[in-house]
Amino acid sequence: MLQTTRKYSQERPEQLLFDKRLESIYFYIRTGALIRQVHESAMVLMYIVFALAVLFGPVFCGWICPFGTVQELLGKAGRKIFRKRYNAILPVRLDNTLRYIRYFIFALVIYSTACSGWLIFQDYDPYFALFNMFSGEVVLSAYIVLGIVLLLSLIIERPFCKYACPYGALLGITNLFRVFRIGRSRETCINCNLCNEGYPMNIRVSERDAIRNHQCITCLECTSEKACPVKDTVIFATGRIGVKK
Repeated sequence: MLQTTRKYSQERPEQLLFDKRLESIYFYIRTGALIRQVHESAMVLMYIVFALAVLFGPVFCGWICPFGTVQELLGKAGRKIFRKRYNAILPVRLDNTLRYIRYFIFALVIYSTACSGWLIFQDYDPYFALFNMFSGEVVLSAYIVLGIVLLLSLIIERPFCKYACPYGALLGITNLFRVFRIGRSRETCINCNLCNEGYPMNIRVSERDAIRNHQCITCLECTSEKACPVKDTVIFATGRIGVKK
């Protein structure tokens, strides 16, 4: 197995499903080897996450990712402080534009690591900084990014997920062709817009028949099981649910 010149300790469980999986994909295709500190079991877990994403969308982001949970917990405090301004502080056009930054980061991570064989993103990874805080392996730049993300979480829900996470960017693409998707029934919709309120990724569910937005994390907060007051109106199902109005 090819090793890099950079030294890392043994891989920790909390990192099995994060950015190193991204860096390993292209590196493995290009060289036939894994980057050092990436165990074969981590790649298997990555494949499982991808398979789940193809079926159900980015369920890892919405239900499993611990860093997303940390941001949500801070968001609850931010919601009490800023009330209606919470998660609505940025102009819509600016917010929509910033959401594509994570695809630039995704491409940069893949390219840089493939060329160098190093885990480039680790030096700026807030996830790694938070869950390896006392390991002695975290550099200052990662702590700075972590601090910025935690502060932003008080005014914007899941800021790292929306604007910077390369793993979320990759999984988000599956929203375009996932088997199970979120759809809205025009016939029973009462246009109350409750499906839009409290939705962490700010997707206008009420304006679409089927949600194919790359930012959807399959949290199901918009469905008739949660926000929608009308039964079987915003549902999670298979098949051709609808198209954009």
